[in-house]
Amino acid sequence: MNKTFTTLLSLSISLCSFSQTQITNGGFENWDNVGTSTEEPVDFNSNKTGSSTAQIGPQTCFRDASIKHSGTYSMRLENKTVPIIGTIVNGSATTGVINAPTTTKSDGYIGTVNYSTATDIRRLAFTGRPDSIVGWYQYTSGGAGEVGKVTAILHNNNYFDPETPTTYHANPTADKIARATFLTPTGSNATWTRFSAPFVYTATGNPTYIMINMTPSNNQLTTFAGSKIWIDDISFIYNSVTSVKDLDSEKTSKVYVFDEKLYVDFGTKAAEQSTIELFDVTGRIILSQKLDNTATHTIDISNLNTGIYIYKVSGNKSDEKIGKIFVD
Repeated sequence: MNKTFTTLLSLSISLCSFSQTQITNGGFENWDNVGTSTEEPVDFNSNKTGSSTAQIGPQTCFRDASIKHSGTYSMRLENKTVPIIGTIVNGSATTGVINAPTTTKSDGYIGTVNYSTATDIRRLAFTGRPDSIVGWYQYTSGGAGEVGKVTAILHNNNYFDPETPTTYHANPTADKIARATFLTPTGSNATWTRFSAPFVYTATGNPTYIMINMTPSNNQLTTFAGSKIWIDDISFIYNSVTSVKDLDSEKTSKVYVFDEKLYVDFGTKAAEQSTIELFDVTGRIILSQKLDNTATHTIDISNLNTGIYIYKVSGNKSDEKIGKIFVD
């Protein structure tokens, strides 16, 4: 986190210490093992790094530089056919481990523990209680009735999905805090479309981890090869935000959002310049722009994802300001 944003947090954030937890690679910009069949987004895993039997399947997770919502890459997941035997492998990416205890598809599940190696535990730390998970997707259906899925489970200890106990895993629901599930509509969609799914809470308290599972086929036993889903810019919405406040409400400048535009109005109207900077919840700078203090400025922010952003106005001492905006 850069020094400027650390300073903003120390000024703007109360005892919650910025409880709006986010994941660090929700835009799928960072990848491991680039150029190999085990290429995967940082913090996410595919079948190629799953249990030993899962690794037999073809590559189903891809870095896509041509179809992306923002940045340089999106993640593309595809159902693929195993050569010779013809079995369809569901495209999948998860913060956990893709487990195939046998070659029977119905035995497969996603867990936090590798079925082949019990010491291999993969859990993504997450302590927030968001209202919903949001992101952007495109979809290609491989057959009638096929739909894609994004699921996020807030939990403690270890977890398994599907939750139904099997010979290979126990019932994990005692450790569940909340679950959110988004299913794409049937049919293909070649336009980036925002998705949102609310978390349904079943327990109090904060979670320790989050499991995020994504696939182009909600049907674990699908027989459709070619189903594809592109996913980008995953984040979490917290609608009950009280930890970040506008500390400088007495300042003469005004910063507000309306109709996908950011308005900055300098009360001093001094013949000098200020700078407005906009940061996302991870501390990444989204926007930096010099502004003439004698005018009211309108900045297009229609390209920003829904969520909370921190702004900092610097320059004229009477107009300097730190606060938050919510982009819908």
